Amino acid sequence: MLTLRLTFESFRFAWDALKSNLLRTVLSLLGVTVGIFSIIAVFTIVDSLESNIRSSLDFVGDKIIYVQKWPFIFSPDSPWWTYFSRPNPTPREFQQLRRQLGPNNKGIAMFAANGGNTLKAGSNSVADCVLQGVTYDFRIVSNVPLKEGRYFTVQEMDAARPVAIIGATIAENLFPNGDAVGRQFKAKGMTLTVIGVMEKEGKKLITISSNDANCIIPFNMFAKLFALSGTGFGSGPRVSLAVKGRDEDPGLLDLEYEMRGVMRNIRGLKPRQDDNFALNRPEMIASMVGKLFSIIGIVGGVIGSFAILVGGFGIANIMFVSVRERTNIIGIQKSLGAKNFFILFQFLFEAVCLCLIGGGAGILLVWLVTLLPQDSLPLTMSAARVVLGLLISVGIGVIAGIVPAVLAANLDPVIAIRAK
Repeated sequence: MLTLRLTFESFRFAWDALKSNLLRTVLSLLGVTVGIFSIIAVFTIVDSLESNIRSSLDFVGDKIIYVQKWPFIFSPDSPWWTYFSRPNPTPREFQQLRRQLGPNNKGIAMFAANGGNTLKAGSNSVADCVLQGVTYDFRIVSNVPLKEGRYFTVQEMDAARPVAIIGATIAENLFPNGDAVGRQFKAKGMTLTVIGVMEKEGKKLITISSNDANCIIPFNMFAKLFALSGTGFGSGPRVSLAVKGRDEDPGLLDLEYEMRGVMRNIRGLKPRQDDNFALNRPEMIASMVGKLFSIIGIVGGVIGSFAILVGGFGIANIMFVSVRERTNIIGIQKSLGAKNFFILFQFLFEAVCLCLIGGGAGILLVWLVTLLPQDSLPLTMSAARVVLGLLISVGIGVIAGIVPAVLAANLDPVIAIRAK
């Protein structure tokens, strides 16, 4: 109970001191405000940028292994030019892989894409669209968020029927009056019927793949439109294979080993021959993004720490001035029985309060910035960053105020009470 009372008294003395020198208080906390604003703003921008890039990578899916010509990350043992001679995956390999893979997967899909297409519906048209041919299990290995309509049926896939699922941007431009499902449009001279419309993704800072300008059609129809090569060495759109792993195989190690063995068998590779295909996993990109932003966060923290350091020196300086101005009062308090730790707490609380007010103002400014409309990079400040800002403020307050507080606590009451 005594500790709580002394803490409350220390806080009250500190608050009275801050109010009695309002102008000095405001000027002192400005340095901390700028410092906290700088460091939290840097972390918020880095967090938002990382989140935006990771959301842009959502198209690669979760628990997926891709069979492709090029690896996501080049091996130091294989020069980059050695990958040119590799064949691309083919529809024939897709069929063989689907037959030979065991029960370690939930589904396997084949897909290919071609960009820069113009779609037309009556007098309306939309350019720079991506035509993507997919097999039936594509919705298992990738996200196809439908707002209206339905997904393909097996019969539509096998018969290469002229049906399509379109993105929100395509639907808005071709059918501005709405009700796109059931309507027809032309792509590459072929009349297609809309059976589904995907949800709108909106703008992103880095658009690697967006469903908004994407038109998904059955793979067999896509192969007819673009005359895909069955050898893997053609000049048309490149085919990719994707296999969805099971939850019982958390590291997908069993699936990866099995896929490597099956693909080597399909391509007739000898035991001592290197793989002429890449098994790509989204974790590779996620790991690279995580490492990159860890470095960016550290650099940003170091830069922001210089600003907070300046604010800390300002607080320390003003606390030394405060001790000198109140030396007489300290002497009176000690002569009336105030303990050293009470005086120590009194000045330490004052420094911490100054920093908390300044830090809170800096955090508030960052939060106000996040409210500004941002199309490509929406800023979001997490609760963890708020807590971090407050903890840094407390830490700076303790560091900046501990020496003045110790000096005040160790003053001789007789000498202090005579001070003018």
